[in-house]
Amino acid sequence: MLELEYDLFVVSAADFEHDDPLFQAGNAAFEAEDTTAQAAALNAHPESAAKYVTERFSVTSAGQACTPTRVGDFTMGRREGVPYADLLLDWSCPERGDDHQVRSTLFPDGERYVSGTKTIVTYEIDGRSGSAALDAAHPSFSTGQSWYERFWEFFRLGTEHLLTGIDHILFLLALIAGSRRLREIVLAATSFTLAHSVTFMLAALGLVDVPARVVEPVIALSIAVVAGWYLWRVWRRGDHATDLETVGSSHFSLDRAGWTRLGVVFCFGLVHGLGFAGALGIDQAWSWTLLWSLLVFNVGIEAVQLAIIAAVFPLLMVLRRRAPTAGLWVTGALSAGVAVMGLVWFVQRVSGS
Repeated sequence: MLELEYDLFVVSAADFEHDDPLFQAGNAAFEAEDTTAQAAALNAHPESAAKYVTERFSVTSAGQACTPTRVGDFTMGRREGVPYADLLLDWSCPERGDDHQVRSTLFPDGERYVSGTKTIVTYEIDGRSGSAALDAAHPSFSTGQSWYERFWEFFRLGTEHLLTGIDHILFLLALIAGSRRLREIVLAATSFTLAHSVTFMLAALGLVDVPARVVEPVIALSIAVVAGWYLWRVWRRGDHATDLETVGSSHFSLDRAGWTRLGVVFCFGLVHGLGFAGALGIDQAWSWTLLWSLLVFNVGIEAVQLAIIAAVFPLLMVLRRRAPTAGLWVTGALSAGVAVMGLVWFVQRVSGS
């Protein structure tokens, strides 16, 4: 079963087969948000729609190409409020090998509709099961690959997601800039990790479903709030913005402002987890293989997060100790820039522009 984002699928398939009636009917159904009409548009042009997929998604066994056959009609589903077309294919292989090669070049950058497409494959073939992540740099995988090769793909996917997700990086920089001591950034990062891990797993496994039109604006707002929090302290306390109001005996003691900030970070972390899950685009039934793949994806996110903290926070602490005024200006300017970007994104995402 292949799940394909409907509007992208219709445009790509119609362009590939020069099938303007498919585009007209499919686009009209998409604009009307009519899932019955959407399925009807695809089923009125099954050859064009199916050929686009089978030309770009292939299975081979023992070096021989397997032949796909469409089973039943196109049906429609929804994920995070977005319509998806479901296509069931039955693959007939001339040779039965010990493993199968699966390759996907769906929605390539060359079509210029989207870029950086990632295809998540969950499979169960001849007693072997697993998950794999495919993209332009890694378009294929073998069902005979080792467990660490499968997990490396999801670890890599997690690192790439955070590195290319500027909104999440800005949120992390806002956390770093507003942290007054090592204890605060450690606890803030831990709180954020725990929170987004919970909602990421629940959403990716289909147990929680929050529309992207809600999640994405809140993520943008969270960036502005966390950055603005520090600016508010600078405005109120000036050169004493980084001072602790109370100091406990433990290395992890926080004052009231620190605990309040930690709670805010945890709440926003829950929302960021939904964003991570939406970006991964998994909506599959529970399985231990899928669970471990998701955990490894999350570990990839955390690895990059910790690397950024390890690289930036020590430099910030050195600057604050040797040149407190310069440190205040640098963190203030950084937080101001992040806050502005967060507000701009919030407005854009709420307005849909």
